[in-house]
Amino acid sequence: MSADVRFAGIGDEAAPDLAGQLAAVTELGWHHLELRTVDGVPLARIPEDDVRRAAGRLRAAGVAVIGVASKIGDWSRPVTGDFSLDTRELDRLAARCDLLGTRLVRVMSYPSGGLDEPEWGRRVRTRLGELARRAEDHGLVLAHENCAGWAGARADRMLDLVTGIDSPAFRLLFDIGNGVPYGYPAPPMLRAIVPYVAHVHVKDAIRAPDGDVTYVPPGEGAAGVAECLRILFDHGYTGALSLEPHVGLRPHAPIPGRPEPAAFADCARALERLVATTLTPKVPR
Repeated sequence: MSADVRFAGIGDEAAPDLAGQLAAVTELGWHHLELRTVDGVPLARIPEDDVRRAAGRLRAAGVAVIGVASKIGDWSRPVTGDFSLDTRELDRLAARCDLLGTRLVRVMSYPSGGLDEPEWGRRVRTRLGELARRAEDHGLVLAHENCAGWAGARADRMLDLVTGIDSPAFRLLFDIGNGVPYGYPAPPMLRAIVPYVAHVHVKDAIRAPDGDVTYVPPGEGAAGVAECLRILFDHGYTGALSLEPHVGLRPHAPIPGRPEPAAFADCARALERLVATTLTPKVPR
């Protein structure tokens, strides 16, 4: 089996500042970066002129932005909260994505805010459907991650969203490592949703009997990274593999930690080796 693989990294897992993030991927020989924060500031809150300057630095370094992370529908925004926070953020990100030359925006599907399951699901569908319509107008693609929210840990609900919304501006982001902390096996979920997966995050982890989760380099944990890679490439996946190792920084944890460039690089090399030994692809350098 052979495949061309695009490796990317979520930059703030390697360094807080853009210079450090660029150094992390270029030293690996990679050419793609996924942006979440710069100096701890979420992309949507960074002034547009600063994003314009950052875009110039990225181009000069030969690094393309593969996608951006938003706070839309994440663990900090229950579905009972102010929807205008999400619509305003999407509008701001649209301008920044245009400057950065990317179309992909990571979203989630909202905590319940105390609602019962049926009402929770109804509101999620309504909100994400409206956001997808707005994304179409902006020329963006919303990628829903299997993380926090109504559809975060269930393939049937992800399929409900993507088929019910029925928009080219709404697809799925599969994080291979999220099943370990959330308590489900990743490969069966991926098999169910793989036709709709537009983007992939890679991490690996081990869960102790007491529930404590330790993140480890790809291929050394219980996430089933190798099996998920086989599923993706057997299906003809052509998107990026974006490294989000969590070995140093865990953004939403009570104690988030801090980026560890050396650990990020170790995880990146582990991912490269795993791809090479599992799939024997042609990896462009």
